Amino acid sequence: MPIARDEKNGLAVNGGKPVRDTLLPYGHQSVDEDDIQAVVETLRSDWITTGPKVAEFEEALADRVGSRYAVSFSSGTAALHGAAFAAGLGPGDEAITTPMTFCATANCILYRGANPVFADISPDTMNIDPEEIARRITSKTRAILPVDYAGHPADPDAIMELAESNGLLVIEDACHALGAEYRGKRVGSISHMTVFSFHPVKHITTGEGGMVTTDDPELARRLRLFRNHGIDSDARQRQAKGQWYYEMIDLGYNYRLTDIGSALGLSQLKKLDKNLSRRREIASRYRAEFEDMPGVILPTERPYASSAWHLYPIRLDLKSLDGTRSEVFAALRAENIGVNVHYIPVHLHPYYRNRFGYRSGEYPVAEASYESLISLPMFHGMTDQDVQDVIKAVSKVLGHYSK
Repeated sequence: MPIARDEKNGLAVNGGKPVRDTLLPYGHQSVDEDDIQAVVETLRSDWITTGPKVAEFEEALADRVGSRYAVSFSSGTAALHGAAFAAGLGPGDEAITTPMTFCATANCILYRGANPVFADISPDTMNIDPEEIARRITSKTRAILPVDYAGHPADPDAIMELAESNGLLVIEDACHALGAEYRGKRVGSISHMTVFSFHPVKHITTGEGGMVTTDDPELARRLRLFRNHGIDSDARQRQAKGQWYYEMIDLGYNYRLTDIGSALGLSQLKKLDKNLSRRREIASRYRAEFEDMPGVILPTERPYASSAWHLYPIRLDLKSLDGTRSEVFAALRAENIGVNVHYIPVHLHPYYRNRFGYRSGEYPVAEASYESLISLPMFHGMTDQDVQDVIKAVSKVLGHYSK
């Protein structure tokens, strides 16, 4: 039976042949034999948690980003929680952050009994707008939590200036931005505290894991205390000194990263430059193919910044398309391109609406961005054919919906 034209050339969502036979995810880990061997060696060692690999990983990460200290955690969320503790956030306090982020950024403020205050974003980078931050600083404000959205640094000079003039701490959520640079400085060496994530879709992975970097010894001490139940020493220190006695001096959590995860992180860190290079290569290819395509608004990289490209979020110019974001999303998924959306603005989640009474329209730039956002696949393990498949599918789908 001959193949009908729509089956051969039409959208897969309408019964046509998809661009790919299998789903290409938006993000994915890359683990090689060196990584596996590093983990195996640790499994055969005396320490699989609270051991020497943790400190080695912390020192290597601090050296990589140019900070004095790095304190590891069991996840990026735990690291954010630890940073909120170290900053002294508590009931009655406020901390300003962006609505264009994963909910963990705002949740860590709530974990401490403080209140998150949102500030709208800049329309080009979708990072928090420093002018909007300034408008929301009150006598209750204690910290600012900018997010390096998609891997592009927020404007830390402007944000640090606001913080210093108002006696605030900056907790930079750089979970997207390991390897990013701002005016020649590495992200992780600029803000009072910087938080990284090592989730599998990030630039390096420890399975789950996170890190906080800082130049302040007291903040580093508080971070270590918090991740270890509020106890003032760890098991390895006590064993080395032949001691058993310890004291819990604050309320903390078991947020420790294992030696198993740290061994994987150390091995992965050696590949960071290569991983970043590949992500930037993919971003450059996307820009070359899509910059003149009707219906697409590409992500911005400001001249003073070097993005780490955790995500590649395009926005749809819906006025030039004869379809909705939902229709375009479904059509790309049917082509086996694992697009995603990052993010639903935090204030629009039911918990935040119900608890704080947020309504649509309060943060117009973030909300308008969200309504048109689609994240294309972006990870360093993508092959040239994977990249070409994304380009082909986007061209096919937007060509169909173009007015």
